[in-house]
Amino acid sequence: MTPHNETPLPAAPLGRVLVVDDDPAMRQMITAYLEGYECPTIALADPAKVVEQVESGAFGLVVLDIQLGNTDGFDVLRRIRERSDIPVIVITGQRQDEIDRIVGLELGADDYIAKPFHLRELLARARAVVRRQELGRLASGNPRQRGGYRFLGWELRCKTRTLTDPAGNPVPLTKGEYSLLAAFLEAPQRTLSRDQLLQATRTHEDIYDRSIDVQVLRLRRRLETDSSQPTMIRTERGIGYCFDAPVERLF
Repeated sequence: MTPHNETPLPAAPLGRVLVVDDDPAMRQMITAYLEGYECPTIALADPAKVVEQVESGAFGLVVLDIQLGNTDGFDVLRRIRERSDIPVIVITGQRQDEIDRIVGLELGADDYIAKPFHLRELLARARAVVRRQELGRLASGNPRQRGGYRFLGWELRCKTRTLTDPAGNPVPLTKGEYSLLAAFLEAPQRTLSRDQLLQATRTHEDIYDRSIDVQVLRLRRRLETDSSQPTMIRTERGIGYCFDAPVERLF
């Protein structure tokens, strides 16, 4: 049954939705609305349980309020992204400087919605991000979806999105960091423009090209012995970046 006085939106399966919000009224409102559109929804007030629920594989989408009382919602998002590529929509406040939404997108959120918002818009955005992920899965002929890469003792496995260092230790990557590294490894020793890297890592139309510089800096901190003097990811001033290391593709 759809909510009263609304023209039904075109159906698109979301799977089970996990709503994370410390405001009981907001949790109840979102849950009731989504279930009115036959989207099974579980609401959590305790962010400590989020990762456990995500890792269970029982959900197809997370709606995460960044403002969680004493808990940093960005930290919750970071922990989700270290373990899963499940679509995440973050709910941000009304800050005019837009810091929350930019940080959320850079940490791997698939979309954002700012308070106050219409529940119909939330449902539309939810369906859009799930649809985008499904289209990505259908494009699994892309070599980056299979196998992996080996470079200077490091190894990236695309199926599991896991990176290990030369000593065999796992190195956590955010969704953005993984996408950026995969783009570099797909085109080693070639200069890639910021626009090319933006297209490879973009999760939302409003990400700015300067956010690529931030992502590169974070990736360097993962890979480089001294990120202030990088040897793997070289800056080509005025153009972009080059992954300056031999890469072996794994099948």
